[in-house]
Amino acid sequence: MKAAVMRAGETALLVEDLTQDEPKAGEVLIRTGAAGICASDIHVIHGTAQIPLPCVLGHEGAGTVEAVGPGVTNVKPGDRCVLSFVSNCGHCRQCRSGSPQLCETNALTGVRQYDGTTRLRDANGDEVFQMSKLGIFSEYQVAPAQACYPMPDDVPMEVAALIGCSVTTGVGSVVNAPRVRPGMTVAVFGVGGVGLNSIQGARLMNASRIIAVDIAEHKLQFATRFGATDTIDSTVTDPIEAIRELTDGGVDLALDTFGGIESTQQAVGALRRNGVAVVVGLAPLGDQAGIDLTDMVRTQKTLTGAYYGLASPHETFRTMIDLYQKGDLMVDEIIQRRYSLDQINEAFGALERGEDGRGVIVF
Repeated sequence: MKAAVMRAGETALLVEDLTQDEPKAGEVLIRTGAAGICASDIHVIHGTAQIPLPCVLGHEGAGTVEAVGPGVTNVKPGDRCVLSFVSNCGHCRQCRSGSPQLCETNALTGVRQYDGTTRLRDANGDEVFQMSKLGIFSEYQVAPAQACYPMPDDVPMEVAALIGCSVTTGVGSVVNAPRVRPGMTVAVFGVGGVGLNSIQGARLMNASRIIAVDIAEHKLQFATRFGATDTIDSTVTDPIEAIRELTDGGVDLALDTFGGIESTQQAVGALRRNGVAVVVGLAPLGDQAGIDLTDMVRTQKTLTGAYYGLASPHETFRTMIDLYQKGDLMVDEIIQRRYSLDQINEAFGALERGEDGRGVIVF
């Protein structure tokens, strides 16, 4: 099968022919339907996030079950599935306490399957890893069965792919955030794929004001389609001052969907008293933001991280699919570009240039 392999940082991905083993106990073979182009993969390519190499990248996707290994009962061949990039074990402390998105066993085994081995080999017979146990930039993938969430036939693969990461992360980080309530004021720093969905999450919660902040005017205008009521170009306007003026003192909820020192500091600075700032985007490894601790105490602000929408991915998938089918969640409209697997480097180029919306690889 063909797959896009990363062999070294800061270089183009190589589409190679790989050999794939059959699924073992508790695993499934997936035929990929669509894969999203996400900034988390960019972090790996540029070395600001690190995983063992060589590796098939890709963690945002959907596909069809082709075969199942021994003991698999939750899915069967022919099932169309959203794929979770956290295949929770169900047994660690985080899984048992209701936070499967933080599964400790999944984190420990990383780019290998749960038995500690790999399923892919290159032309030289060397092992190739799979990002998030998936490696969605491939025609097929062997993955843990618990990665699969069966979905209705009327949900397109491209839509399901985005539900697998950016939709669930963005919407979930709003609706599951602390002290969320209807009528709140919200600021979203960064309006890429996750940011657009955070805006949608605020709209779904009937936020009274949704302020989009970015450095690209065309992306801000695009964000108004999804519910942004106000926009701020932070290259020409101080976003903290502008937000305080728009909201008479600051927002109730601010989200940093970009993931950076300055954007996190701005999110905290834009809060009113008792407000909540949520860091959603991944910053480069080692980045540390300076936060005014006296201000945090005296104004009783909350700063928290949000991983995969702050809740069980499968439960959030169910909600996102339901909202999409009802017409309350815009996903088709986010998809602005479609590519073949051979065009994957072109797809990442568009993402790095900051083009509107999301690109997807269609298989």
